[in-house]
Amino acid sequence: MSLRKFKPITAGTRWRIGNAYAEVTTNVPEKSLIEAKPRTGGRNTSGHLTMRYRGGGHKKKYRIVDFKRNKAGAATVESIQYDPNRTAFIALLVYADGEKRYILAPQGLEVGAKVESGLNVAPEVGNALPMRNMPLGTNIHNIEMQPGQGGKLARSAGSSAQLANKEDRYAVLKMPSGELRKVLIDCYATVGVVSNSDHSLQSMGKAGRNRWKGIRPRNRGVAMNPVDHPMGGGEGKASGGQPRSRNGQYSRGLKTRTVGKSSDKLIIQRKNGSKIGNK
Repeated sequence: MSLRKFKPITAGTRWRIGNAYAEVTTNVPEKSLIEAKPRTGGRNTSGHLTMRYRGGGHKKKYRIVDFKRNKAGAATVESIQYDPNRTAFIALLVYADGEKRYILAPQGLEVGAKVESGLNVAPEVGNALPMRNMPLGTNIHNIEMQPGQGGKLARSAGSSAQLANKEDRYAVLKMPSGELRKVLIDCYATVGVVSNSDHSLQSMGKAGRNRWKGIRPRNRGVAMNPVDHPMGGGEGKASGGQPRSRNGQYSRGLKTRTVGKSSDKLIIQRKNGSKIGNK
């Protein structure tokens, strides 16, 4: 991926670092694979505001992405496209029978390439197969947690997990966070690293670009009154003390994971190197 640093022609472009979209080949989505995406503005079905700082922004159409990769046979990559609903790029596949599907585009996938899905396909970039049939050390993304469920893990831009070990029923994965975790070995995953790896290096340049994305300004707790936030109030500029949420929950140091959660036995090592249950 490549970034583009804008010239300071205006105040908004002075600090702007954007995507050059070198991999993207078209800006016209496949009409049969898009559908309306209603917006809530942070309101629930009763109209009450339940999620602050959301609303406005440009209209989007949802792209129907095939996370299951359950169609056998080879497909040809027709185009690489931008998706406003996610950080990664998507690839449009055309199968031999004429069916079209979107998948998450891995890094290095080019127009005209062939990708496959199945039990005995080669572990090459863009191919989807069970982790049982992959060699150790393979970088994978779009990983299922239950066979046939569809990919749930490692789907954002630049992310991937590494197949570290294989046991009888489970594959051991090194997750993007650094956590070592077991996943059922018959689950499907796609080979490669998700595209658009420089997404995190972009800079919006101005507040208005966040409004275009549907993100409204966020108020700091220390700038509020005591009635509105535990960190509010005080004479002059007060620090607010230990950072906490609006309902008083500490944001640092407090363990929020449910004790005895069923997936504890599947997590070998947390991202900080500790074991589950250890302080």
